[in-house]
Amino acid sequence: MADTQSAAPPPDVAGGEQPAPKLNDLMLAMDVVDTLRHQEGLVAKELAQEERDETLRKRLRGIYESQGIEVTDRILDEGIQALKESRFVYTPPRAGFGRTLANLWVRRGTVGVVAAVLLLLAAAGIGWQAWNWRAERQAAEAARIELTETLPRSLATSADAATREARDPEAQRLIEQLSGDGQAAIAAGNPTGAREAIAALGQLRERLLQEYTLRVVSRPGDDTGVYRIPDVNQSGRNYYVIVEAVAPDGKVLSLPVLNEETSRTETVTQWGVRVPETVYEAVRRDKLDDGIVENNRFGEKRRGMLDADYLMPVSGGAITKW
Repeated sequence: MADTQSAAPPPDVAGGEQPAPKLNDLMLAMDVVDTLRHQEGLVAKELAQEERDETLRKRLRGIYESQGIEVTDRILDEGIQALKESRFVYTPPRAGFGRTLANLWVRRGTVGVVAAVLLLLAAAGIGWQAWNWRAERQAAEAARIELTETLPRSLATSADAATREARDPEAQRLIEQLSGDGQAAIAAGNPTGAREAIAALGQLRERLLQEYTLRVVSRPGDDTGVYRIPDVNQSGRNYYVIVEAVAPDGKVLSLPVLNEETSRTETVTQWGVRVPETVYEAVRRDKLDDGIVENNRFGEKRRGMLDADYLMPVSGGAITKW
């Protein structure tokens, strides 16, 4: 050894234990171990242990001397020994329940946030399921009440209201038919069909309540009558008198009329009723006399009846455009 005076510290005065190493010596020994870890691979592993240690000392001493650091043989020996004993080396504990708990405690802040988020998500999911279940239960109960209570009551009320206004056997037949359709829909669990029957009964009642006079139109600028030449019979003619429905208060009504030429029902204020040629000519002569149709009452719709009673002969059928 080059420096035998610093090879080992003197014994304690009492001849007992050696004093504890200084902090600087301890840090230097740790540095030696760290250097050995990086340099030990350069030493031939076939050397004997003593030769190997000596080689390590020489190499370490050269490394520190090149850096201007004085290292005693004692510190070099302690570093070599510490490397053999794996001192100053952190060995992580084996995986296990205790280690898991320790890691969770160290990361308790992050774990707490994650746990809180998961808890909120779970609570939201449970709340949504509970709300959805409750909404479904409420919807099912509402549907049950509608089919067993609301719709049957509305159907009966609408049928009774229409029956009280009916003065026409055909109207009474329609009421019974619509009421039967509604009851069948309720029995089949079809609320839409029941509602349609109830709405139709309401419309039928409104129709029965109507009162108006069918009046021949004779105002200047308006047609009073027209005729059509059928496509299937070029030698024939269909004659029409133009009429309008006037309520008792003088208001001209809009009514649904089936156009026989298009087979479409349109809501109009004027339409042509097909009449025999004799009626058409009588109305035409009446207007040619002084420009006014004196005999302009064509029909009358009374309350409780479905349709108007015609005061002039008709051939059946109507048009909405001419």
